[in-house]
Amino acid sequence: QVRLAESGGGLVQPGGSLRLSCAASRFFFDNYAIGWFRQAPGKEREEALCVISNSGSTYCADSVKGRFTISRDNAKNTAYLQMNSLKPEDTAVYYCAADLDAGRLRVGRRPYDYWGQGTQVTVSS
Repeated sequence: QVRLAESGGGLVQPGGSLRLSCAASRFFFDNYAIGWFRQAPGKEREEALCVISNSGSTYCADSVKGRFTISRDNAKNTAYLQMNSLKPEDTAVYYCAADLDAGRLRVGRRPYDYWGQGTQVTVSS
């Protein structure tokens, strides 16, 4: 069974930074593109914040571009989301997901085959 597990969330002050990790098990990690998504309280899950293909091409939404960076280490079966200059509106549960179409950078939720359970990020003073 394919599993994705997010970690690294927590409480941070505005302007602070966090690095989220997405650890994958039991599948060929480099056969998948990885996307990061979030869902704020009372809202629907957004389209992908950032996506990274199996070859390392990346996309980040305008709302986080310049603040968030996605990366991956295929040897460790892990993807990361570095989040800087965090704002209260970044408060949400953050999810990683794997897309079998590994070379594409897709932002919608539906193409993604596997999802983690999420990690809470709270930005507050």
